[in-house]
Amino acid sequence: QVQLVESGGGLVQPGGSLRLSCAASGRIFSLDCMGWYRQAPGKQRELVAVFTNTDSTTYADSVKGRFTISRVNFKNTVYLQMNALKPANTAVYYCHLTRAFGGTETWGKGTLVTVSS
Repeated sequence: QVQLVESGGGLVQPGGSLRLSCAASGRIFSLDCMGWYRQAPGKQRELVAVFTNTDSTTYADSVKGRFTISRVNFKNTVYLQMNALKPANTAVYYCHLTRAFGGTETWGKGTLVTVSS
């Protein structure tokens, strides 16, 4: 089964930027649903941004205009560019994959993003 490894988290001041990366150990196809979720302390895990199984993108309303998801298929990597970060964006960010064929789901172990002055 493919493994997902996130990187790029860290401490950033409010208004700053970070870019998260998620590298898959196997090939990712354009119709696979792949993207980012996050879980803040004491809250449920929620969708941040994903590529859907129609190769379009979906964003949480709270991040539209500030976060951008992108991918490089030949690198089997998905990115999340996060700009204008707010303390409310503090969370563990998880990469997630759902295969278009078979529906197998995979989660990464997560990377912590802390937005604080």
